[in-house]
Order: sequence, then C-alpha cells, then structure tokens
Amino acid sequence: MDSHRFNTLTIHGGQHPDPSTGAVMPPIYQTSTYAQSAPGVHQGYEYSRTQNPTRHALERSLASIEGGTHAMAFGSGLAAVDAVLKLLQPGDEVISTSDLYGGTYRLFTKVYAGFGLKFHFSPMQDADAVRAMVTDRTRVLWVETPTNPMLNTIDIEAMARIAAECGALLVVDNTFATPYFQRPLELGAHIVLHSATKYLGGHSDVVLGALVVKDPALAERLYFIQNASGAVCGPMDSFLVLRGIKTLHVRMDRHQSNAQALLGFLQDHPAVEKVYYPGFGGMISFVVRGNDLATASRVASALRVFTLAESLGGVESLVGHPATMTHASIPKEQREAVGVTDGLLRLSVGIEHPDDIIADLKQSLDPLV
Repeated sequence: MDSHRFNTLTIHGGQHPDPSTGAVMPPIYQTSTYAQSAPGVHQGYEYSRTQNPTRHALERSLASIEGGTHAMAFGSGLAAVDAVLKLLQPGDEVISTSDLYGGTYRLFTKVYAGFGLKFHFSPMQDADAVRAMVTDRTRVLWVETPTNPMLNTIDIEAMARIAAECGALLVVDNTFATPYFQRPLELGAHIVLHSATKYLGGHSDVVLGALVVKDPALAERLYFIQNASGAVCGPMDSFLVLRGIKTLHVRMDRHQSNAQALLGFLQDHPAVEKVYYPGFGGMISFVVRGNDLATASRVASALRVFTLAESLGGVESLVGHPATMTHASIPKEQREAVGVTDGLLRLSVGIEHPDDIIADLKQSLDPLV
C-alpha cells in the first residue's frame, strides 16, 4: 500500500477493515483495559495508555503518509515535543530555528533549560552559520519549516548534512507544510513532528500531537517514553484525526488556492506594509500600516469571515495576533528581532469561497486608507 500515491495513502495507508465486524472505519475503542485469557495472555492490548486499537490505526496512517515506519500519537503537539526532549541528558545542546512556535520556545527555555539542556537559536537559512554553532554536545537540530509565524523556509537537506557531520538528530516540525507538500524523512530528517490539532485534524475539534520516524531503535526509545510518561491521546481524538487525514489532500489544495488568491490582494493593498508567504500552503502573515498594536487589533476585530482565535489549519479562516497570542511567551525584544512585531497578523486561510475571504479583508483594511 505504501507504494501508492499520496492521495491514496491518506485514505488507505496503514488501514484495513475492522477484523471483528468488517467496519470500514476503525471503531472508537473507548476502553481503558482489555480481557486476558490467562495472566499475560492477550490479543495485543493490555491497557490503553500503552496500546489502543483506534490510536494504533491512527499511528499506522501517520507513518504511511509521512513515509515513515513508526509513529506515536500524543495528547498534544507540545506533548510530542516533550517526548523528543526526554531523549536528551543534562548538558546536551539543541540548535533551533529562532522564529519558532512560542509554546515550543517556552518549553525549551522555561522548563528544559532548568534541567540542564542548552538551547541555541538561529534563523537557519545560512547553513554555515548553523555549522559554526555546533559543539561536541550538540545532540539535536530543531527545524520548523515554514516557520511560525514568519513563514521562512529552511533547507532540510542542508540541515541533515550538518546533523550527520556531528551525529545529531534532525527534528522537523512539519505542522505548517504537512506531508502533502513536504516529507522531511525523505530529505534526511530523523524525526518528524506534528501538531495534528492543525491541518491533519483539519476541523478545529481535536487537540493531538504526533511523531514519525524510520529508525526502529529510535522508535523503541520514543514508544518507551510515550508509555512511561503517559501523555497519550484518547481513542475519540485518534478517530477524529484519522477522519481528518482522509481529506487532507483535498483540503490542502483549497487552502493553498485560496491563500494564493488572497496574496495579490494583500500585496497591493495600501494598508498593508509587508506580506509573508512561503510559496505554498494556506498560511499568510502580514504587517498592517503603522506596524502597531492598535491598528492590528482594529483590523483583526473587524473581520467577519475570519475568526480571531488561536490555532490554525481548520476548514474555517482564522486570524491571530502572534505578539499577544501564540508568541506572547517570547520576550518582546527577541520576538521583534525575528519580525514578530505588534503590527503582524497571521492568517490561516480556510476553504470558504475566495471572493468572500477577500471581501472580508477588504472591508477590514479599507478604513485604514
């Protein structure tokens, strides 16, 4: 099945009818425990923190669409980040994208730095600059591409070469691109990370995280952490993301076409100072004229099709203000240095009619002219 094309894998990859009933969709196994015919004699499932058939179906699907062999599903994207960091020891060092998700930055600097891990931040567009940051304690290169919210892209293959040179793991957060546009394992990454809350789930109705790998030994370490730490997702959440994956390719096409239709409007509007778009996908960021909090707030609050809310990747269009929402935990001077200013707004372009999306932004921006 994994030899099939991506659109087919989203529907069939790693899946099979339920063996007990023939159900085409995996049932929601809403159970905590499983009967054993004798002590230690069971059908592969003992306790749902360790294994659950619905979560297992999701993990097979995730591995298939990312071109991996093993996947682990967690209770949130940050729980997946946490699991990766638990591979490390005090004194180990991580080189990370500088304009990354604020929650990841907070976990790095406010939690794990206190346990002895060291974090270094770089834009990562310059491979030589990243290479110069490597020390004999570098254990992980942490890449978001496109980055959140500046939408910079990073050369995964170049980072993979550096990781190979220093014996580090390359972790790529693929949340914004999704495997529809980018498959990091095929470019040399060791671990692919997702906030499946976003595009994989796709309907703003679930919180879930995931990791995908190819190396069986690395998978065993991560499965141990998943079970030992217990930050797993429930069967209903697993079902919702599995359901979302089946339409991922259809939705990503529409997210992208709507974003590209909106791009020209924003670039030409006199109330917009700058537009950021990576060339693919459904995310756009832009700076309002004046680059100030009051103007950005007025624009975001006046939108009617777009909803002012945290998160992204759902079928509905969302607008966020990173400086006060997703990146509020990053010190002002540091976030502004990478472009996350008070006048920056981030758009998660949904799958509504493009004319309605453009008209909504027009009625919000025109009063500034």
